[in-house]
Amino acid sequence: MSHLDLKLTDLKCGACPIRHRAVCARCDADELQELETIKYYRSFEAGQPVIWSGDRMEFVASVVTGIATLTQTMEDGRRQMVGLLLPSDFVGRPGRATAAYDVTATTDLVMCCFRKKPFEDLMNATPHIAQRLLEMTLDELDAAREWMLLLGRKTAREKIASLLAIIARRNASLKAASSGGVRFDLPLTREEMADYLGLTLETVSRQISSLKREGVIVLEGKRHVIVPSLDRLLEETGDDSDGGMLN
Repeated sequence: MSHLDLKLTDLKCGACPIRHRAVCARCDADELQELETIKYYRSFEAGQPVIWSGDRMEFVASVVTGIATLTQTMEDGRRQMVGLLLPSDFVGRPGRATAAYDVTATTDLVMCCFRKKPFEDLMNATPHIAQRLLEMTLDELDAAREWMLLLGRKTAREKIASLLAIIARRNASLKAASSGGVRFDLPLTREEMADYLGLTLETVSRQISSLKREGVIVLEGKRHVIVPSLDRLLEETGDDSDGGMLN
């Protein structure tokens, strides 16, 4: 067991860093205590598979720290990244016996896991959990529709800006943005970004360089991104000011 595992073993639900966004967000003290009895933490190294498509799901989980990818493999072996799992996102589906997608850690990943059958029983008996899971499912549906727009209609620059904005906004919601702007480590390589966004590697590199040159983002090394002004980045996404951004 790693040092991180040992530290998380003592973490109570009420002090969890994703508490206000996770599936337990609406739970009261008694409900949190019930969740405590069926939860456990698992950590994965970057690149390590969490579960394969078709495998039996013995747990459901919330991402605590780190990022994972959802990937689907076609019959001829071609693979397509179909989603990102960010902190507070939920993994697994109550009532479904097997995993629908491959889940792979792209960074070091910590997940708060719940044994599946006890979680399903608790969900059926606890409206707060069922209501929050419904909200998260509807948010995921909205995000999928926005992603269809992104892939189908947005320019290359807007696609890159939108992906960076998704990660930046989620990071800002989980941490207080400092006076130096929003900071995060990009969880995908440029090759993975190209695959995810339907662009060439050259186009991704060119658009990132353009955003950097114009001061929309600042890069420290290859993966650390600073967004001096989130509003400025949002202007580059091509979305209307009254909404449309993914959460």
